[in-house]
Amino acid sequence: MAALLKEMDLQRDYFEKEKVETIYFGGGTPSLLQIDDLNVQLEKIRSIFDVAEDAEITLEANPDDINEEKLTGWKETGINRLSIGVQSFFEEDLRWMNRAHDVSHAVVSLQSAVRQFDNITVDLIYGTPLLTNERWQQNVDAVIELSIPHLSCYALTVESKTPLQKMISLGKMEDVSPDKQSEQFLLLMQWMEQAGYEHYEISNFAKLGSSSGRPGFRSRHNSSYWQQKKYLGIGPSAHSFNENSRQWNVSNNTVYIESINKGIIPFEREELTAIQKTNEYIMTSLRTMEGLDLTKVEAELTDRLIKQTRKYVDRGLLLQKNSWLILTNEGKLLADGIASDLFV
Repeated sequence: MAALLKEMDLQRDYFEKEKVETIYFGGGTPSLLQIDDLNVQLEKIRSIFDVAEDAEITLEANPDDINEEKLTGWKETGINRLSIGVQSFFEEDLRWMNRAHDVSHAVVSLQSAVRQFDNITVDLIYGTPLLTNERWQQNVDAVIELSIPHLSCYALTVESKTPLQKMISLGKMEDVSPDKQSEQFLLLMQWMEQAGYEHYEISNFAKLGSSSGRPGFRSRHNSSYWQQKKYLGIGPSAHSFNENSRQWNVSNNTVYIESINKGIIPFEREELTAIQKTNEYIMTSLRTMEGLDLTKVEAELTDRLIKQTRKYVDRGLLLQKNSWLILTNEGKLLADGIASDLFV
């Protein structure tokens, strides 16, 4: 905690006096922190940076960490958005994913959260071997019925050198089926559209604003990544981006703390070339419902991009609307492959 506060001091000039529009407590289990810890962090942020009055302030929370007392405390600190990692409403799935909470934790925590917070997002995982289409719909319906305004859904990925990967390679667990994941993703898009959510980014769905002019429930923080805005990460492994370079702190807690105590931020930096910036714009913009704006790409690359995309337009994977290239639902299944094929 002391090192985090000291790093903020060391990073005070990163934004060059620009206004901070979002704050996000994540990258671990910040819901384990005491309310006083969060208060100290937020007070320090506000004392150093120019924080917008209507800033979106998100806290990631596990269902088993949520109770009425904590919810009240979080709200009093200024937290105005919760990100709750439910993953599934079935015990079998939670045990298979080695989650600490059970279904009752998940349900009770969400019921409590919606009483105190308007802005909540829930994470669900699909494409696991145990998850049938029927169960997948029940998971999605559970979120909709609780009037959760934002949903993030991720296909299970099996990372190399993990216990899960080892169990699958030994035949002790069923492997993930790409066909099943594709089917469940297509079903998800259909269900969320019917429920009145906008699919504003590949993995993210948000309720629209009301007719009274209230804004919708898109994650302002995550949207800043896809819009390539500046961001500053504080803590071990934290990443930062200032439009021209990207940097990331060392992941080792001990090395991080020792370096910060010496007044040194232990990070590596990568200066981004014009080509890297273009490729990152292609990758992030195609993930959004607005799509890729050809007018934001250097003129000499526009003709090449249009030529490259013709095959995807012909196959019904991409739409071209004036200067915009937008993935269709079928195209979203192949988003990463299409983006990499368009890279300079």
